Amino acid sequence: MDDVHHHPEALSPSPNAMLVDQPEEHVVGPNGTAADNDDIAIINPDSMDITPDPLLATDYDAMKEHVLTPLVEEPQILEDVVSTWTVDSWRTLGKKEHGPVFEAGGYPWRVLLFPFGNNVDQASIYLEHGFEANNVPEDWSCCVQFALVLWNPNDPSIFSYHAAHHRFTKEESDWGFTRFLELRKMFNVPWENRDRPLIENDTANITAYVRIVEDETGVLWHNFNNYDSKKETGYVGLKNQGATCYLNSLLQSLYFTNAFRKAIYHIPTQQDESMTNSAYTLQRLFYQLQTSNAAVGTNELTKSFGWETRHIFEQQDVQELSRKLMERMEDKMKGTEYEKVLPQMFSGKIKTYISCINVPYESSRIEDFWDVQLNVSGNKHLLESFQDYINVEKLDGENQYFAGEQYKLQDANKGVIFNSFPDVLHLQLKRFEYDVERDTMMKINDRYEFPESFDAGLYLDKDADRSESWEYELHGVLVHSGDLNAGHYYAFLKPNKEGWWYKYDDDKVTKATRREVLEDNFGGPFKTPNGQLRPLNQKKAPLMRPNSAYMLVYIRKSRLDKILTPVTADDTPKHLQQRFEEEMAAREARRKEREEQHLFLGVKVITESTFEEHDGTDLTNFDANPDTDPSAPRYYRVLRTSTMQDLVKYIAEDLEVDSRVIRLWIMVNRQNKTIRPDQPVMDLRPTVEETYNRAAAHRDHALRVWVEEADSVSADGEPVWPTYQGQANGVIVKNDLILLFLKWFDTDNQRLSGIGHVYISKEKKVEDLVPIIMEKMGWGDKLPSDEKIQLWEEIKPNMIEGLKAKSTLKTAELQDGDILCFQRMAERKSRLGLGERGAAEEPSRTSDRFEDAREYYDFLLNKKTVKFHAHPTKCDPEKYPAFDLVLNAKMSYDKLAEKLGERLGVDPTHLRFYTVNATTGNPRTAIRRGPNQNLNSILNPVGYGQINNNQRVDALYFEILDMSLAELDTKKSIKITVLSEGITKEDQYDVLVAKNGQVVDLLDALIKKAKLPSEEEAGKFRIYEVSNHKFFRELDRIYPVISINDYTTVVVERIPQEELEAMQEAKDTNQWISVFHFQSEPGRMHGMPFRFLVKEGEKFSETKKRLEKRTGLKGKSFEKIKFCVVKRASYSRPTYLEDDDILWEVAASEDDFLGLDHADRSRSLRNGTGDLFLKG
Repeated sequence: MDDVHHHPEALSPSPNAMLVDQPEEHVVGPNGTAADNDDIAIINPDSMDITPDPLLATDYDAMKEHVLTPLVEEPQILEDVVSTWTVDSWRTLGKKEHGPVFEAGGYPWRVLLFPFGNNVDQASIYLEHGFEANNVPEDWSCCVQFALVLWNPNDPSIFSYHAAHHRFTKEESDWGFTRFLELRKMFNVPWENRDRPLIENDTANITAYVRIVEDETGVLWHNFNNYDSKKETGYVGLKNQGATCYLNSLLQSLYFTNAFRKAIYHIPTQQDESMTNSAYTLQRLFYQLQTSNAAVGTNELTKSFGWETRHIFEQQDVQELSRKLMERMEDKMKGTEYEKVLPQMFSGKIKTYISCINVPYESSRIEDFWDVQLNVSGNKHLLESFQDYINVEKLDGENQYFAGEQYKLQDANKGVIFNSFPDVLHLQLKRFEYDVERDTMMKINDRYEFPESFDAGLYLDKDADRSESWEYELHGVLVHSGDLNAGHYYAFLKPNKEGWWYKYDDDKVTKATRREVLEDNFGGPFKTPNGQLRPLNQKKAPLMRPNSAYMLVYIRKSRLDKILTPVTADDTPKHLQQRFEEEMAAREARRKEREEQHLFLGVKVITESTFEEHDGTDLTNFDANPDTDPSAPRYYRVLRTSTMQDLVKYIAEDLEVDSRVIRLWIMVNRQNKTIRPDQPVMDLRPTVEETYNRAAAHRDHALRVWVEEADSVSADGEPVWPTYQGQANGVIVKNDLILLFLKWFDTDNQRLSGIGHVYISKEKKVEDLVPIIMEKMGWGDKLPSDEKIQLWEEIKPNMIEGLKAKSTLKTAELQDGDILCFQRMAERKSRLGLGERGAAEEPSRTSDRFEDAREYYDFLLNKKTVKFHAHPTKCDPEKYPAFDLVLNAKMSYDKLAEKLGERLGVDPTHLRFYTVNATTGNPRTAIRRGPNQNLNSILNPVGYGQINNNQRVDALYFEILDMSLAELDTKKSIKITVLSEGITKEDQYDVLVAKNGQVVDLLDALIKKAKLPSEEEAGKFRIYEVSNHKFFRELDRIYPVISINDYTTVVVERIPQEELEAMQEAKDTNQWISVFHFQSEPGRMHGMPFRFLVKEGEKFSETKKRLEKRTGLKGKSFEKIKFCVVKRASYSRPTYLEDDDILWEVAASEDDFLGLDHADRSRSLRNGTGDLFLKG
């Protein structure tokens, strides 16, 4: 195939930059995509057709007809221009030459020639605009179909040509052919079948045939680079999240049903501005489509539906989505003045009837409908489908209708007729149907036409109200392009009563022509511009369009103004506008903050008040949020260039104190992984950034400081600091005082709190701290004789050491920034007196109450917040909503059960726990109760490697049992499937039965749990096992429960009466056959197998009737089943049964099975998706 090439700007300095070889963009299949060679005309320079003698390059009209073929898009021709350039002295030309400028369509044009090739061994010829380089109008574009003909002036029958079409713009200024013709064929070599070369005497002519066509929509042949939908059309599209184009097309259709948009705006959402409220998120989406300048995302809406990522990448059924969305919005409008708006707008009435022909008797019912499903197959036009829909079926002969005791059997007409149509009529075209031969869903690509308007009154009941016209006008066409397994959805909509149609293709909105809306979406084979199905010289089957309409939206002409009423700002909920203004302001603030982020540095400040609130180790938790946690450090955002003096003033102003009486201590990381104050900042001249950079080994993106307030000031208001006191001469005095922080463990309230700081000499003893503590706590001068104050040093979270009363602080190795914890406690007889407990002693506890600080620190170290959920199938999540408990990770299984039992008010021995799958959030297996288990090992099991990486470490499911876990260990849990209504209804039950019990005990337990009528009341049960969708074995009543296979399914059903009678007669063991279901091949099994009674001599036509009753399958579901006998010896070759066959004779062996060959309805037939649901 020859290439059509885009040549860059002609004045480009680099010849290499001019070689742009791209695939032929304009010789394409009629669907706009590259087509097979059989389906397109190919121009190949190696096998160029020589035109017949009568066609001469000098016959411009004939040549124009030959080279400018009709275009698929059929644009209007504005002007045709032919211009010829005689090229002399070809061999002496430069690398690049320009032809004379000529005018076409009011714009200048010229031919661009590379005589010896644009970096190829072929001549390169292009068409380019003739504007001066700096004089191209802004936003200029021109759509051109053109051909370039190179020919011999001495013999015009010798020529070579190429044709293309292109949208010329300022950026794409030229277009043409880098490989126009090989140089070796041009000179000195006779042209094919001629006696002279194409270029003779170094001279040739180049004729440009330029056809200017109308760009009606503004996007003809557009490459959509930098395309702005809002600017070009006034509308914006919707972003595709993955496979949500079907959702986007429906939402745009509903959005431009203006009356629907207004109704949605009137749903009261002021009190529920939640992202789980689908009405609110739909309001937000519509508001953004009104106001946004760019494509809008649907993430908020789909999240409110409860959809997860996997749902985003599954294409759902648009009709089902439309119905469920309507139901949800109608539900949200209940109780408001707009309660009946949606039914009035989208719902009509249809009558199903059976009317007797000869007697005055009719049975009918009238129902609401929200859309009409019309058959495409077998119909050529929308009106034919409507007629097909209301066609009358005659009930006569053996199929007469029973008209009650008065009239008995009568000839009758059966059918449906419309009583009314809604203002907005949604028509679902059944493009996807089940193909019985292929046993799968198929897309119907047949041509199917629909009008711009039609009279629906033709399909109304004779008694319907005809006081107003029932004419409808087309408003929307929703299109599917592709096949069943892969496709794309988009919509054509007409937003206003008069005016343009627009194409809404995800995030792109463009104007659309009438042909694009109608003809292009009728489906069927492509038509060439001359009306043929394909070029006459091609004999293959017509090429089918991949795109066709699957949903049509019509509006009743008399209600157009009402439905397409303008939506103004006043119609938009005020709270919605306000919310978006707030969000926009917040976004702008965040944007500005991001832009200026490099200019600022964060500062985290520990104050006396934050320390007082801190119930944990160290002085604070630097990761805590100051907006929600009063113990979190205060956060300041300051310019990096600010001085430390500026920072001190800023903090003092916030704390409402004099900046002279505070000083900042730099917080540092100690080797034991604690964070403590190191020393005060004495020089306030450096910048905040310089101070941050000098802080040793900081692991935070913010400067961390502790702010100290002076206890006393001098006469002139200057602070007096106990140590690190600056002198007038600049010298800093450091004495033997050390800075210690005090924490109090409040045993009554079971918490730690900061009490402040103290300066004390290293030479002082631990007991010298007691009076200071007494004063700070307001406990008076002396404790009662039976109490004492006990002190510990908080070295690190897992190292809390007791302090000896008589030791000096120096001996205890205390230093600046150390933390001491104290508490009041009962005096014990001891010669040590205070803090006598040794560091090696382990705290012991018998209850949840912590009696000393060390026990509490141990709890803090192992504290874990766990979220508990009721098991979704074994418990009642509505009765027991999820909740959090703060627990000790060291607690045992029994202690965990005790805490949860206390919270739930249930017996802890009746609780069973399950771990949580981190990916799905579903319960995993039950946790086995063990003597050495604790909460930590339950949530973080070791020794299983990769298996446990998918387990939540902060959540558990619980189940409340009917018995204790100890008793449960003596039971076996068996999952039982109970069949009813033949085999069509399955109910699942988990039944517990004693491990030493028998099947009869299992049956008793099932009857009790499922509340089933007893065998005496409703008939005998059959209990059997199923393996891999096949009947495995029937279980005897005395069979031991412990021997039931864990990998089979236990099934229980009532034995049909005829089978009970046959069992009592027991004529022959061969009168039973195992039945199973499969799809196409016996190896593809599905469904529930069962045992079936075979009667001797019975024709299969009669057997099928009993099978229909036995299975409970009715109507089309049963009619589509093909029956066969599958023999174990030739398993892959089933013997299909005819009505005259006798099953007794065909299935003569005990090993034979009866196979039911039909589609597996348990799997979705379309795209592998599950049921569509909307939660919010």
